[in-house]
Amino acid sequence: MTKKITIAIDGFSSTGKSTIAKQLAKKLGYIYVDTGAMYRAVTLYAMQQNYISDTHFNVDDLITDLNNISLSFSFNESLGFAEMYLNNTNIEKTIRTIEVSRLVSKVAAISEVRRKLVSEQQEMGKNKGIVMDGRDIGTVVFPDAELKLFMTASADKRATRRYKELLDRGDKVNFEEILHNVQERDRIDSTREDSPLLEAEDAIEFDNSDMGLKEQFDRIMSLVNTRLGL
Repeated sequence: MTKKITIAIDGFSSTGKSTIAKQLAKKLGYIYVDTGAMYRAVTLYAMQQNYISDTHFNVDDLITDLNNISLSFSFNESLGFAEMYLNNTNIEKTIRTIEVSRLVSKVAAISEVRRKLVSEQQEMGKNKGIVMDGRDIGTVVFPDAELKLFMTASADKRATRRYKELLDRGDKVNFEEILHNVQERDRIDSTREDSPLLEAEDAIEFDNSDMGLKEQFDRIMSLVNTRLGL
């Protein structure tokens, strides 16, 4: 039987974690799980129920309602990756908006939300052969992962990437707003009490500020092959 490993990819927002995770999963035939999409889905639900907005956050109402939130991924062959579903509705595009981005770190800081999603994530990866990206995968979800990466890049480079991505989608966005969102998410993710964004002691830090996608993939794939004993 071919050896399978768990690959945990953590790091700051807009560092391309999902892009490299999708590439690795496709190359290896592994399951890919975008944990950020799961937190975004809960955020969207909270917005739909008016539990959260730019001016208020009814935390207790969201916690009470968590059992009514069903999350799942469904593989889209034409796209080549699994899309996020909330209560059986495809929300893949809706959760990528700047409105959700502004609020997701606040929702992700709630301990009850994290417990629910971490439990689901650990269940998804119990048989290995998985690539998972997020903020606490190597430290909390899979502390025994065979390969842990910590992605980083300058805030300006990350904001520029996010800005171009949203423009390409046809969204009307402002660069300064994107930059502020990146910096604010860094602050909230790094200072929250429950599972703050931390680099695992045995993680490999990967700064891709000035790196193309092919070079990044080739370098990370070589690390994967080493872990696989190839």
